[in-house]
Amino acid sequence: MAANAGTPIIGRRKHRRRKVMSEINVTPMVDVMLVLLIIFMVSAPLLTVGVPIDLPQSQAKSLDQDKEPLTLSVNDKGQVFLQNAEIAVEDMIPKLQAVAQARGGNEARVYVRGDRRVDYGTMMRVMGRLSSAGFHRVALVTEFEQGSKAK
Repeated sequence: MAANAGTPIIGRRKHRRRKVMSEINVTPMVDVMLVLLIIFMVSAPLLTVGVPIDLPQSQAKSLDQDKEPLTLSVNDKGQVFLQNAEIAVEDMIPKLQAVAQARGGNEARVYVRGDRRVDYGTMMRVMGRLSSAGFHRVALVTEFEQGSKAK
């Protein structure tokens, strides 16, 4: 006869299984999304073209484009920039032709951004050099006119 037959064993415990939690904790996901929203809101204004220019306003619609455009900028001091790098007006044509040949020839569209306070003669000198180099697809960049309604 066993002496311990009626008494429970002290070292053994009953293991209860916990119920599986089937709910998704959404709070960490919301926290991550809010942090990402703040990051994108802060970084979005920094993604514009690097040359600060006060563009004139127009009511023209924007053009659709697939790749990064070839941009020539003229600031209010008369300095000329190809993309974000400053170039001399005399070096503009060889550099533009080299970039255009790498992109597919002179049929590439060139976007010209001119500050609203730039001298008219400076802009015409840049446009004349573009035309004499064989670039006939030139587009002038403006901002959409605020405050007036298109008719």
